[in-house]
Amino acid sequence: MRVERDSLGELCLPDDALYGIWSARAGDNFGLSQRPVSLRLIHATVKVKKAAALTYQKLGIGAPGVYRSIEEACDIVLSWEPEEARGAFITDALQGGAGTSTNMNVNEVLANVALRVMGKRPGEYGFINPLDDVNRGQSTNDVYPTALRIAAIELLRRLSLRCASLQTALQRRENEFDDIPKLGRTELMDAVPVTLGGEFGAWAQAIARDRWRLYKAEERLRQVNIGGTAVGVPDRAARKYRFGVIEELRLITGIGLSAAEYPMDITQNNDVFVETSGLLKALAVNLMKISNDLRLMNSGPRGGIGEIVLRELQAGSTIMPGKVNPVIPEAVMQAAMKVMAGDAAISEAASRGEFELNAFLPLIADSLLENLSLLERATALFEEKCVNGLTADRERCLLLLESSCAFAASYVPLLGYDRVSGIVRGGGSAMEIKDKLDRAAGEAKGIY
Repeated sequence: MRVERDSLGELCLPDDALYGIWSARAGDNFGLSQRPVSLRLIHATVKVKKAAALTYQKLGIGAPGVYRSIEEACDIVLSWEPEEARGAFITDALQGGAGTSTNMNVNEVLANVALRVMGKRPGEYGFINPLDDVNRGQSTNDVYPTALRIAAIELLRRLSLRCASLQTALQRRENEFDDIPKLGRTELMDAVPVTLGGEFGAWAQAIARDRWRLYKAEERLRQVNIGGTAVGVPDRAARKYRFGVIEELRLITGIGLSAAEYPMDITQNNDVFVETSGLLKALAVNLMKISNDLRLMNSGPRGGIGEIVLRELQAGSTIMPGKVNPVIPEAVMQAAMKVMAGDAAISEAASRGEFELNAFLPLIADSLLENLSLLERATALFEEKCVNGLTADRERCLLLLESSCAFAASYVPLLGYDRVSGIVRGGGSAMEIKDKLDRAAGEAKGIY
């Protein structure tokens, strides 16, 4: 065992532990979610640390070899498999302290990996110190939000591609089903004729808007406050470092990051994350609506609408033999509900910031990154196991259309709303009602 000390006292840690006393205290204090911090956020934080190490090397700051070892440590950590990373990054996703525990967990792990690179033992901080070296010129308050923006942009790009793919899949169905007439419905009641392809085309347009909104959301996320240290006033970060670290981050991430025009603003205000979350909620709403429409159109197979047939994936009941449920739309709808709940949490957390900092950024980070990942998986699942696998029942679509009075609206210009309504509500089969309307139209035109 090795002994580490901080301002509160000392703790014994395993000799080979890559985390340190800050992380150990956080691990003991926070066990709320029973989930570790997102690896996406950890990796983005490591990239920030790598950019700082590269900048300090170019500026000639630090003892010889220190920042070269930290740079190498960053690459080693980024190459770890998830299981290996989980043994080192032990802080809970929900934590007090505005993310300080996460930042220090990364600082300690990188310091100890760098010590190994130098042939030293973990904990020999006289050679490389988590605070004085890895965290030089930084604060949790500029590292953490910068890392969150990077992680969010990376996931936004992945989600945008998934939306593009789903849009294409819906458009394929639009073209395939464009010649299938069916009954349109408003408020679940018979309305006027549409085509099945038209319905899929409308859904494709909704997803196209989501794709565009997500693409545009990246613009404001690109502004970062790294170099602003504690409150957005770069009193502890040299000017050359501030601009150098952002340039290195651009190269490392491939993202067009820029220095915030007013770092104090984005250190204390989290409305950009609320905005991004709102756009994710819009996508969730569209996925919810489309999924529910498909559930209803698939209902039956004999007592429901039955205009489409979803791919059968698993038995649906432990008591009703032969029953198959629309499990993919149901799963996607649950994912959408969870995203909406996460959006509410993000809004509440962002509104609770006081003065120069928001202490609840860990909740914002956890909810935002979870929502991004969840929607990426949901759109992929929806496309692959629902949209791509469904078929249309042409005969059923035609039967329901011909059994309805969807044709009645076309008689209104000639006969007037009230007369057509009286004939429709007078009863009879669809064929009988159509005959009455045709006769009334003929009389109006002087044919009879």
